[in-house]
Amino acid sequence: MGWTIDDMPDLRGRIALVTGANSGLGLETTRALLRSGATVLMACRSRRKGEAARAELLELGSSGVDLLDLDLADLDSVDACCREVRSRYERLDLLINNAGLMAPPRLLSQQGHEMQFAVNHLGHFALTQALLPLMEGREQARVVTVTSGAQYFGAIAWDDLSGEKCYDRWKAYSQSKLANVMFALEFNQRLEQSGSTVRSLAAHPGLARTNLQPLSVASSGAWQEALAYRLMDPIFQSAAQGALPQLLAATSPSAKGGEHYGPSQFGGLRGAPKQQPVARAARSQEQRSRLWAISAELIQSRGATA
Repeated sequence: MGWTIDDMPDLRGRIALVTGANSGLGLETTRALLRSGATVLMACRSRRKGEAARAELLELGSSGVDLLDLDLADLDSVDACCREVRSRYERLDLLINNAGLMAPPRLLSQQGHEMQFAVNHLGHFALTQALLPLMEGREQARVVTVTSGAQYFGAIAWDDLSGEKCYDRWKAYSQSKLANVMFALEFNQRLEQSGSTVRSLAAHPGLARTNLQPLSVASSGAWQEALAYRLMDPIFQSAAQGALPQLLAATSPSAKGGEHYGPSQFGGLRGAPKQQPVARAARSQEQRSRLWAISAELIQSRGATA
């Protein structure tokens, strides 16, 4: 049968922050963490959607759920969110970098970066760095960064990260998802080398039915894409099933830093979660170090204060 939420340990007394927690994988992850007793901080871009999701969870009998404003497309918003977490909680056990955009037309973040690179990677990079001190010394403290199968098709456009010269929305998405897993692995290596108690892992949901697919179709107007999703619908799994790899990575006592989890069937498209290989580019120490240096410079150059 494989690993399910029934295998999650007791999480009472632990605090988790989930980005993009108001829908899809983030909402299912929040629901499962609450079920196991954790206090969950729902970090959401839309206050209205976050409040609606929180109200739904409370109506179902959940408790210990809080709401934070977080716009990953604005590094100043990331700073403000981190200050709020420090002020209200002073500690953190689990950070699940779940939020993401998929294949919109070319847009720029508040700081002028291509939106998918900014939201999926750069905002989470900044968030993680700022929250790390709250996690140090906590037992089984973990950061889980959510990537996707698109990592296997991704390449980092080192001379055109923001797609100014040539923008392809799917290549930009794959680049951001490759960046996610590169960050997760490089971060874990640096944590181990520094003697940190925190560990970093990665996970991908396979083909999970979330709001990303209809939003992508709506933003592009591509009827071919809409048709492809309809034809592929039978092999999509639910958002709850798609959330299992990140929940395993975040909570299973057997999961270790530097590991990457995804579905076990149909080439990683669906099924129970298990450890999966990462994209070849993510195994390159040189590329991971280069991405880390560039990301840190981009954050620092706009005067981050978190």
